[in-house]
Amino acid sequence: MTEPRTHRTEHRITVDAPTDVVFALIEDVTGWPETFPPCVHVDAERDGDRERIRIWATAGGEVKGWTSLRELDRERLRVRFRQEVSAPPVAAMGGEWVIGTDPAGATLVRLLHDFRAIGDDPAKEEWIRQAVDRNSAQELAALRAAAELRTRRSELTLTFSDSLRVAGAAKDVYDFIDRADAWEQRLPHVSRVALTEETPRQQVLEMDTRTADGSTHTTRSVRICFPHDRIVYKQLRTPALMSAHTGEWLILEVEEGTEITSTHTVVLDPEAITDVLGAEAGVTEARTFVRAALGRNSTATMGCAKAYAEGIAGR
Repeated sequence: MTEPRTHRTEHRITVDAPTDVVFALIEDVTGWPETFPPCVHVDAERDGDRERIRIWATAGGEVKGWTSLRELDRERLRVRFRQEVSAPPVAAMGGEWVIGTDPAGATLVRLLHDFRAIGDDPAKEEWIRQAVDRNSAQELAALRAAAELRTRRSELTLTFSDSLRVAGAAKDVYDFIDRADAWEQRLPHVSRVALTEETPRQQVLEMDTRTADGSTHTTRSVRICFPHDRIVYKQLRTPALMSAHTGEWLILEVEEGTEITSTHTVVLDPEAITDVLGAEAGVTEARTFVRAALGRNSTATMGCAKAYAEGIAGR
């Protein structure tokens, strides 16, 4: 019997940052959506130096979800990973992050993959190889950018939340957030929506949003839905001021109703600040602007979700 074909790839990059800084970014898997463009969301369960992660990412223009086991070796600066549950057309995949130094003394990051395609299908193998090549190049470039920006990383990153109590059922609140295809009719700040859900609970949402000055901007997001209490998302197309934007809608049953919380995490693009806000603006002004703009829209959405759920409760 012919053995299944295993394919191996290696991608590498040099980084002008200490090895421990690079390793910390790789270790912080729940922070990957703010660091790596293809990564949408990660849930992790850790037991010492071993962890099981559930990850969603874009690959070849599609949204894929899989479960992996990771083993961290801090002394040797390595992180091994193996997919426990793969997503078609992948039959099996694993690999390793290896951090060291090159002959010139710069930090060298090597990203290794091995994979098999379902049925050893050549077309599927080529699809996987192209996806690995594309994602690995993006991830390594983003890793270098984040590591080399380390002194400003915390200054450029902000996380904030807004909450609202609702005298209605959590399921009705969840349904309002889930049915983003109806937001054009339900939300005054949304002028256009295009939503697709080819895989259940994995949505691609493109939306035109009106700003305070009456203009509109277009965003494109991947949303992962966990009925009936959580929807997480990442914007693949962000407004000019942001290099990354992730968020979460959390819907919890509480005494006498429901509490809905909207959380945003944003990484600012320092090169875009003066173009968007003017020559005198800096990071402080950009943080204030983003906090107000995103908070205003999410609070408006929660207010409409509240009216919707309370209207049902009052029938």
